[in-house]
Amino acid sequence: EFDESSPKRPTNPYASSKAAAECFVQSYWERYQFPVVITRSSNVYGPHQYPEKVIPKFISLLQQNRKCCIHGSGLQRRNFLYATDVVEAFLTVLKEGKPGEIYNIGTNFEMSIAQLAKELIHLIKKTSSESEMEHWMDYVKDRPTNDLRYPMNSEKMHSLGWRPKVPWKEGIKKTIEWYKENFHNWKNSEKALEPFPVTEPFAQLGGP
Repeated sequence: EFDESSPKRPTNPYASSKAAAECFVQSYWERYQFPVVITRSSNVYGPHQYPEKVIPKFISLLQQNRKCCIHGSGLQRRNFLYATDVVEAFLTVLKEGKPGEIYNIGTNFEMSIAQLAKELIHLIKKTSSESEMEHWMDYVKDRPTNDLRYPMNSEKMHSLGWRPKVPWKEGIKKTIEWYKENFHNWKNSEKALEPFPVTEPFAQLGGP
């Protein structure tokens, strides 16, 4: 498990931007004693999430009778945390956290992306048949970097009195219902449902 003191090893530009932002913010605390607190969370899900994220993407694809697009093997594991639990964590940090500190906001609930797809297929397509669930899964080319898992140790948050409250089965049902009623309101939502394109390495690109 990763705790707050674990070294940062970003594997893609997005993760690198997060790590750089942490260093920038932390420098204000160390140099000027500007009161900052850094939080790191597990994968957040719930109503209103942008549809390109894995849970709303799978829900929306299945509701349109389209297959869940799974990058690579689907064995990558993620910890999923309901949005209201994250809000409660932020409020706890604002009230009880210490300036200059880092807090992991995580959960022990973990599942693979393939299992996530099967859970959603079961709830939306009303099937428990393994072959039928496989029918709704489309394995596509993996991203150049796709971390297998990154479990968090959240004992530091627990010491402030915070723990996640919303069970997975409750949170995912609320999320599915929200997207059933609201997906059509998203602008450019269809584009978000496409598998992310895999760019060619620069070395393979031709000249002008």
